[in-house]
Amino acid sequence: MSRQPHILILMTDQQRADCLQCAGHPQLRTPNIDRLAVEGIRFAQATTASPICMPARASFASGLYPHNHGIWRNKGEMPAEDETFFQLLRRSGYFTAAIGKSHYYDPGRGGHMRDREEYMRVRGFEFVHETTGPQATVRMDSYVTDEWKRRGLWETIAGDYRKRELPGELIVDPSPLAVEDYLDSYIGRQAEAFVGAYEHSQPLCLFVGFAGPHEPYDAPGPYAAMYRPEDTPRPIPVPEQYKALPDRIRNKKSFEVLPQVTLDRIPQVRASYYGKISLIDFWVGRILEAFRRRGWLDDTFVVFLADHGEMLGDHGRLRKSTFHESNVRIPLILRWPGRFPANTVTDALAEIGDVFPTLLEAAGCDPSARCLGRSLWPVLRDPTFELRKYQLSEVRYGDRQIMIRSRQHKLAIDSQSQAYMLYDLARDPDEQHNLVVDEEARSLKRELRREMHERLEEARYDA
Repeated sequence: MSRQPHILILMTDQQRADCLQCAGHPQLRTPNIDRLAVEGIRFAQATTASPICMPARASFASGLYPHNHGIWRNKGEMPAEDETFFQLLRRSGYFTAAIGKSHYYDPGRGGHMRDREEYMRVRGFEFVHETTGPQATVRMDSYVTDEWKRRGLWETIAGDYRKRELPGELIVDPSPLAVEDYLDSYIGRQAEAFVGAYEHSQPLCLFVGFAGPHEPYDAPGPYAAMYRPEDTPRPIPVPEQYKALPDRIRNKKSFEVLPQVTLDRIPQVRASYYGKISLIDFWVGRILEAFRRRGWLDDTFVVFLADHGEMLGDHGRLRKSTFHESNVRIPLILRWPGRFPANTVTDALAEIGDVFPTLLEAAGCDPSARCLGRSLWPVLRDPTFELRKYQLSEVRYGDRQIMIRSRQHKLAIDSQSQAYMLYDLARDPDEQHNLVVDEEARSLKRELRREMHERLEEARYDA
């Protein structure tokens, strides 16, 4: 490709793959993100490398799996030797910028995020304007907390975040901040302004990391009332089979169920979560309009994705960390007008680390020797192309666990190589019937173990 496009990466935090209007959601309204899907390709079967923030984001940036980069929890930081596609794009002439939540290091260490800007430059960013996620703002200062303090809002929002972290009943209330002061509005406004003021002659790679729809469930202002709780889709029920599973499986954290008092609030949780997505969608529209005003939009490669999903009451759970479909599947949309088919949905088995080689190819860069992701360009040219047969995801949630997934089946094992999840996704998309103890599924389990072993060998698994 002769000319390097601008690159715009829009990442949300903890957004489910089905939580877009273009993905068939019956209630959500996301016209600006839907526009990206109409003008590009949506990957309906994309998955994360880990259903936890930092491991997933490290995999996104490095094209590696958690067992390669060593980030298993929201602690530590990416190893210095891990190459990122931001570094490679910068070396090939791009001006790289990060605005919002990146989460490539632990914000719990305190201090101010500007003190970590040299680290972020090593990671490949020439311009850095970072924030943490919502509740981490009370543990590490950033540009947004500076703004809140300057405007006399800090004590109000910090007190609200602290209240929501107290043990006890789940709090689902609107944010005390006005919409224009809310964290995702701050991030969106900074990104819009940055595009408008950009003066460099280099092509731009802009990463915008929204903090939502990650909890707390605190959609602001009119977005808190945008969706009626009674109209939200019912969560996937807790399988009756849970009670009959052997202790070694039932005692896994993947099968813990929330108290009924919390489950009763799931409609309110969902309505607030949807409101936060619609606020992000508004800012996606404003950022795209900023690119249009500069005359860049038709030659900008846009990537929209999330780091991982959210249970939202499915299987009696909230938040993340398990290999349920609600957690491991992510939205992934690519748009570059005239370069690949528009208004297309593909079932190709994409992974979050595949964005790395895809963007390098779009920019005309040499491929990375370390990246384990696969370029999505064969799928962009032919949406029926089979990129891989199986996807991998990993988590350390008590112990190290690995998932292998195809369009039809899913297997998860623990650190003792004991299988604890086995689902036929084609027949049982809601994961109601765990086949792991089914004698008739023994051959299927063996086959998936073999496939997992092969995938792990490809992924340089030596742990």
